[in-house]
Formats: sequence, structure tokens, C-alpha cells
Amino acid sequence: MLLCVAELLAMSLWFSGTAVLPQLAQEWHAGLGVTSWLTLAVQLGFVLGALLSAIFNLADVFSAPRVLVVSAVAAAIFNLGFAMWAAQSILAAMVFRFLTGAALAGVYPVGMKILAGWFRQGRGLALGWMVGALAVGSALPHGIGALGGVGDNTWHAVRPLVLASSGLALVGAFIMAAFIRNGSFAAQSPPFDMGQVAEVFRNRRLALANFGYLGHMWELYAMWGWIAVMLAQSARLSAGTFSPAMLRGAAFLAIAIGIVGCVWAGWASDKAPPGASGSQIAQRSRVTIIAMAVSATCCVLTAVFFENIYAVMAISLVWGISIIADSAQFSAVISEVADPRYVGTALTLQVALGFLLTVISIRATASIGEHAGWRWAAASMAIGPVLGIWAMAKLRNFQKQR
Repeated sequence: MLLCVAELLAMSLWFSGTAVLPQLAQEWHAGLGVTSWLTLAVQLGFVLGALLSAIFNLADVFSAPRVLVVSAVAAAIFNLGFAMWAAQSILAAMVFRFLTGAALAGVYPVGMKILAGWFRQGRGLALGWMVGALAVGSALPHGIGALGGVGDNTWHAVRPLVLASSGLALVGAFIMAAFIRNGSFAAQSPPFDMGQVAEVFRNRRLALANFGYLGHMWELYAMWGWIAVMLAQSARLSAGTFSPAMLRGAAFLAIAIGIVGCVWAGWASDKAPPGASGSQIAQRSRVTIIAMAVSATCCVLTAVFFENIYAVMAISLVWGISIIADSAQFSAVISEVADPRYVGTALTLQVALGFLLTVISIRATASIGEHAGWRWAAASMAIGPVLGIWAMAKLRNFQKQR
């Protein structure tokens, strides 16, 4: 549980830049096309960090808890640099957000590895709690803003929000250094092998699982990145009056409530008969299908009721629960259907491809929102889970036929 708390605090850095986009847009006299790169830079940095970590097998060459602590401290420092220099230089802001994302690649994946080393039974539920901590941590910048301790209209007023994220990450690093150790079931990660990339894609079950994961990722970070903007736009079209703090609070809840879905999915995935690999994969596939079906429905309902902020807020809570619920299950499926010799390569490719896709989906969603309206941006996100459902249904049927 302490590891989950530490991860929660450290992951508050992920959207600390996204939460202050409107204020930096005013400071830079720039539109969404420029400011959206604050979010995209974190995604790209995370991809590079994950690839380098896997290629050099850092969590095994060095102590995994030590990698965790150093990465969290580095991410906090880079985020501090962003707070200090963002107003003066767009380039510096982007570089610091990129470096923050790269450092976070040593926090979240390494934390998952350490957690798995503590569980032989009930690992699905444990990983569900961990991914839930990621959801709450990602929501924290919006939550801090909703408390009213920072202003709403200028960069000078909201900069304490960014600084607070660095402070929380350092507290998380202290918890990691003081209390986190490798578990008794810890094992070395299979190394990344570039020569086996093509072999990974020739595995039909693995290809379907990856396709399902990409559908999930198309929607996830686009929703997390733009939910605050969508709520603000919906509020403008509605009759009610909402303060910026109220809207930030709604955005916080829409992301943080994902912990409920993660814990449910972890519990449900552990319901398969123990020791039966095929039934375990089929059960995990079923969980992902249910989650993506609900989240795709929420995309459409958000578009339908977009001019009713009360309805959109209610839908966003269900959306937030379902959109992240299946995340840990995709990683588990990948590890179970891949050739044991190439699990490390398969998991690294999964992360790299997934987060690279989020760069496209985040930017595409913003473009649709700017030019066609955020109602259609919300609806467009349904494309990902619909295709993901198709892939995971094929995988589930394939398992039943084996």
C-alpha cells in the first residue's frame, strides 16, 4: 500500500503542465496547437525513457527501488525547472516536460515490477490498486487547483500548483527510499531484444492483444488530457454557472474515480480458475471488453448531452471508472500470450507503441475540438475502444477454441 501511495504522489507530475494550459496560453499568446505540446512532450519523453530503461535493463542492473527513487527525484527536479522557466521560454517548457516524462518511465513501470514481486496470488487485484494510484495521481493537479489555493487567470497565480506537484513527488520519493524493498517473488525482467521485434508481431494472440491495447490507449490519454477543456466548453453551453474551481474539481473526480474501475478489474481478473492459463486470458479479455464497451458508450453519450453540464459531469464519472479499468489487464495478457523468451520485448513494444499513439490521439482530439467542436471530439474517442473490443473479442474466442 505504501508503494501505491508513493506512486500516486510521484505521478502527480504527469499532468502538472496540462492543468495550467490556459494560463500559459495567455502568457505565450499561443493557441491550443502550441500549448497541447506540453502534454505531448510528456508522452514522447515517457516513450524514450521506457525504451532506454528496457534496452539497458536498468531495473535489474541497478536495484529497482533505487531506480524508482532516483527517477522520482529527477522528475520532481525537471518539473521544478518547468515551473521556473515556462513563462520565459516555450522551448524550455517543452524540454522540461519531455525530461519529466522520461524520468517518469523509471517510476510507473518500475513500481509495477516491484509490486509484482510481492504477490504470487491476487496479483491482478494488487496491480489494479497500482494503476488506480496512477489515476488518482494524474488527477491531483486538477484537485489542487479545485481547492482554491491558487488563482485561475494568470501564470503567476497557478505556478504554485506546478510547484506543489514537485513537492508531492519528493514526498513520494522519500516514502520509496524509506520503506520500499524488492519482494520475495521478484525476478529479473526478460531483456529487450530488437532482433525479436518481428517475431513478436507474428504471434496472432499477441497481435490481437496489442491491437486491443492500442484501442484503449487511443481514448485514455485523450480523455484525461482534455476532460477539463470539455467540461469547461460544456459549461459555457449550459444554463448553469460554474466557477473554474468547480470545473477543476469535476475534472479531478473524472480522472481519480478510475481507481474504482481498476480495483474492480483486478478483482474480476483473479476470478478465473487458478493455474488455467487459457481461462485466465479469456477472463482478462472479458474484463477489457466490458470496460471498453462502457467507455465507448460514454464517449457517445457525452456528445449527445454536451449542452447539459450536469449530464456531462455524471457521465464523466462513469467514463472515468471504465476508461482505465482495463489498463493493467492488457499488460497481464501481453505477458501471458507472448513467448516467455521475449516477454520483455513484447511489453516494451506495447508501452512504446501505446504511448506513441497517444501523441496522435491527443493532438487529433484537440484538432477536432478546435475545428468541429468538443462534442465531436468526445464522440471521436469512441473509435479506439470499438476497435479494441473487436480485437479482444477475437482473442477471447481464439482462447475458447484452443
